[in-house]
Amino acid sequence: MLTTSLKYLHGVGPQRAETLKKELGLETFSDLLEYFPYRYEDRSQIYHTNDVHDGMPYVQLCGEFLGFETVQGRQKRIVARFFDGYGYAEVCWFVRRFDPTSGLKVNKKYIIFGKPTMFKGIPQFMHPEIEEAEKVQLSEMGLQPHYHTSDKMKKAYFTSRTLEKLVKKLLSTIVEPIKETLPQFIVNGLHLIDRDTALRNIHYPKTTADVAAATRRLKFEELFYVQINILRYATEHRNKYRGYVMPRVGEMFNGFYFNHLPFQLTGAQKRVLRDVKEDISSGRQMNRLLQGDVGSGKTLVALMAMLLAIDNGFQACIIAPTEILAEQHLATIKEFLGDMPLQVELLTGVVKGKKRKQILEDLVTGKVNILIGTHAVMEDTVLFSNLGMVIVDEQHRFGVAQRAKLWSKNQNPPHVLVMTATPIPRTLAMTIYGDLDVSIIDELPPGRKPIKTLHKYEDQMASVYEGIRYQIQEGRQVYVVFPLIQESKNLDLKNLEDGYLRLCQVFPEYEISKVHGQMKSAEKDAEMQRFVSGETKILVATTVIEVGVNVPNASVMLIYNAERFGLSQLHQLRGRVGRGASQSYCILLSKRQIGSETRKRLDIMCESNDGFRIAEADLKLRGPGDLEGTQQSGMAFDLKIANIARDGELIQLARDEARKIIERDPQLDLPEHSIIRHRLQELKKTIVDWSAIS
Repeated sequence: MLTTSLKYLHGVGPQRAETLKKELGLETFSDLLEYFPYRYEDRSQIYHTNDVHDGMPYVQLCGEFLGFETVQGRQKRIVARFFDGYGYAEVCWFVRRFDPTSGLKVNKKYIIFGKPTMFKGIPQFMHPEIEEAEKVQLSEMGLQPHYHTSDKMKKAYFTSRTLEKLVKKLLSTIVEPIKETLPQFIVNGLHLIDRDTALRNIHYPKTTADVAAATRRLKFEELFYVQINILRYATEHRNKYRGYVMPRVGEMFNGFYFNHLPFQLTGAQKRVLRDVKEDISSGRQMNRLLQGDVGSGKTLVALMAMLLAIDNGFQACIIAPTEILAEQHLATIKEFLGDMPLQVELLTGVVKGKKRKQILEDLVTGKVNILIGTHAVMEDTVLFSNLGMVIVDEQHRFGVAQRAKLWSKNQNPPHVLVMTATPIPRTLAMTIYGDLDVSIIDELPPGRKPIKTLHKYEDQMASVYEGIRYQIQEGRQVYVVFPLIQESKNLDLKNLEDGYLRLCQVFPEYEISKVHGQMKSAEKDAEMQRFVSGETKILVATTVIEVGVNVPNASVMLIYNAERFGLSQLHQLRGRVGRGASQSYCILLSKRQIGSETRKRLDIMCESNDGFRIAEADLKLRGPGDLEGTQQSGMAFDLKIANIARDGELIQLARDEARKIIERDPQLDLPEHSIIRHRLQELKKTIVDWSAIS
């Protein structure tokens, strides 16, 4: 019955069914049942007109209409006086296609329900809900659900109330209990209510306790099936793909560790290396996510992981999302390795002709130990002698099909270490990267000073310029970031082109570079190179420099219209400085008039350098769908009732329960797990493809 089309529900029909499908994505009885209210109003209480005041939420009055008056104007409206024995209220309707007051009678008892506004001490209601008082049992009213509807629906008088009536009609037609979707041992063990009660109470609760119990049950169910899918996929993946066994710690790793290590490893870096060593010695394919804040030393850990692979007779490669980042990895790794007898090569779209041909030959013969490149590495013409370790940098920038190509470069898929400098909140990591083992570098290498972050206003530019000039005179360099390339008629924001000209006027004695996304790649790289070499002292850019640019001499990051950026993006930009031993600064420039939420964001940036704290705050403020990287990583954030930002405890609980089941019965073959297997079949059309993640 629940798979029946909504057009067969009394009160819907083909036209409304099409609207529900188009506007809300609802097609079946089940879809409507799982379209949950976003808030509730208490309908058990009657207010008196003399108790009503401005700022009150929805209230209901019981009384009589004394008369109706039609007022002609630019838009025709009907105004009525309503008397409840304690005072008067005014009710108003705008007339569109039909008379909304037809059927209403004078001197008959009605209950009106709506949001009041006050005018000259009299409550006014626009388009309230109205019911005949004799047909309403207040004791049974409980909490009234409110549903999101679209503007198009509202214009067609297809309101939240209309949806509520349709849900009521649907629930009254379902006489048998709604089928359970969780095993009884979970329902009983976690003290959850059954699915039938939960679905009826989420739409028609009598009390707030009913709402809480129904919400907990339905959120858990939704998160449980997300987690069971992730863990099932991860288990199948591990069983299917055997990893190359790399037990040896040889001369390359030891030679580097004892003779070339630039500084003592932090405790966090040592911990990650132990995780990697354990993975690659286990006989299963490593599939590990390495999270580390900007400047935490992820590249050094990645290099040491590659040296372990080389000691065991394998080749390694690093894949970066941009040519600039690939070139920086090459420079960093060559500097780390010094005179060690290893061949490290770069393969990007720019490498052509004889040089490219030679690299491809040396890869096949095994001469190249470490290959660093971009998407070019994934081309079919790039073949390895024995690829055993792949480092993927900023992994959300690579598509699933692209990453899969790497796996065909050897008989077994290589070990994979995924690195990200975007700190991911724990609850989000459990959901997006749930099939990856997670390691975190949460310490900065010794000698790094925390970046000082300052919030300045546009009318304080003179002192900001003075500070920049002082830093340049001290031998430092400066980033200046703008939200736009050129002036926009629609947005009152600073733009790069005007900003570049202004900075040239303010600092005529210094060379200034500019970089943005509309420049040709070669031109952009040349400008970046001028800044990296120190020829230019100021780099004016858009957010193209957000990831991977490493200039230890840069000590100032100035961000125009900082109020327009999300927390994670501001944190990424800030991470471009603070890479040397000198004190660095991040200056967030905004207008004086900004909203309280925006001010809260900028205050968090000034208070904390902790990327994980910032990511948690960003998740709460903006929600998961807006966080950079989460959309590309394959996660669909159309959860119907659970909230990744706020339901951390339930996510953990769901994951724990799912893990126990998958560890005991990976294929869900046991009789007590048949209910889970059947539910997964039902969800197959809408469930996220978790093979897209790793």
